[in-house]
Amino acid sequence: MRVLSTRELGRALLARQHLLARTDLEPSEVIHHLGGLQAQAVPQPPYLGLLSRLDAFSPERLSTLIEQRAVVRIALQRGTIHLVTAEDCRTLRPLLQPVLDQALRTTYGKRLAGLDLDVLAGEARALVEAQPRTFQQLGALLAESRPDRDPAALAQAARCLLPLVQVPPRGLWGRSGPAAHTTAEAWLGRPMDPAPAPDRLVLRYLAAFGPADAADLRKWCGLTGLGPVLGRLAPRLLTFRDERGRLLYDLPEAPRPEPDVPAPVRLVAPFDNLLLSHADRSRVLPEEYKGWVMTRNGLVLGTLLVDGLVAGTWRLTGEQEVVVQPFVRLARADREAAEAEARRVLAFAGAGAGAGAGAGGGGAVRIQAAT
Repeated sequence: MRVLSTRELGRALLARQHLLARTDLEPSEVIHHLGGLQAQAVPQPPYLGLLSRLDAFSPERLSTLIEQRAVVRIALQRGTIHLVTAEDCRTLRPLLQPVLDQALRTTYGKRLAGLDLDVLAGEARALVEAQPRTFQQLGALLAESRPDRDPAALAQAARCLLPLVQVPPRGLWGRSGPAAHTTAEAWLGRPMDPAPAPDRLVLRYLAAFGPADAADLRKWCGLTGLGPVLGRLAPRLLTFRDERGRLLYDLPEAPRPEPDVPAPVRLVAPFDNLLLSHADRSRVLPEEYKGWVMTRNGLVLGTLLVDGLVAGTWRLTGEQEVVVQPFVRLARADREAAEAEARRVLAFAGAGAGAGAGAGGGGAVRIQAAT
């Protein structure tokens, strides 16, 4: 059985993530291929995630998709907010219900003990379908007939029990709005898929994140028990070993570039699933840098990729400045490439494509000294 090096696994991941070469696919096609974009923070991550992967992309293109209800923001993988296509919302949300059930039991179980959750869900559905509501509003309304209960726990129960989408202007570029919710059925005008197939979930994960094993799948989506699904699909898949001896599965037709294929410098969005979807992240994130990228308070910083590996962090500030913090001293060519990527972000954000280090008025790029 062929052994894939960590570098080969990294190149395969970057190729499938459109981070070896940008694509001219439509934004909705990329969102579908990736199984959604992490959208827990508002609004930058999904926009910057597409920018890093698309040849030509403006924020209005994604905002329009949100307003047209072609893509939605909803709790999915790992119970966190993702931006997904309308069709993926209908299939992924029912498949991932066990993840939300577990989150509800773990975090709010004691505060919800003795409640009829079916009755609660029905009441919450009626409230949010009458008009979109924030969790604060919803919790207060649900507590009117349950004065001895915590309104926040009631609202979070509704979040886990119902497929609640966040409605615009939440998530639009350059605009703001409260996280108001209604049901996916009401927003999309279609029911949830009554029998979504886990096999399809596994195959789609491999297409975007493989080669991988069941532990990787669980890290991506939060579901347990996917090992038997991989076993059932095994006759259709290729198998490999990694350098630690783990058995990995992959699609025969998926790209697996040679390890010496060049990997361009990229600025990867904050909270990007590139870093959150494998049990062993070393294919792109060296272990010694994990604590510098994933903070104790749950933030996942934007990352600088050099030769296919995380080599720093970056951020777009409210003052229209891109600040890049390398972890190592950058070679001249890599520094210039990082500056070019940062200027691309500035142009996207409206600060002007020509902004350079120290520029005033139109945004600036600042490459800090290596930590």
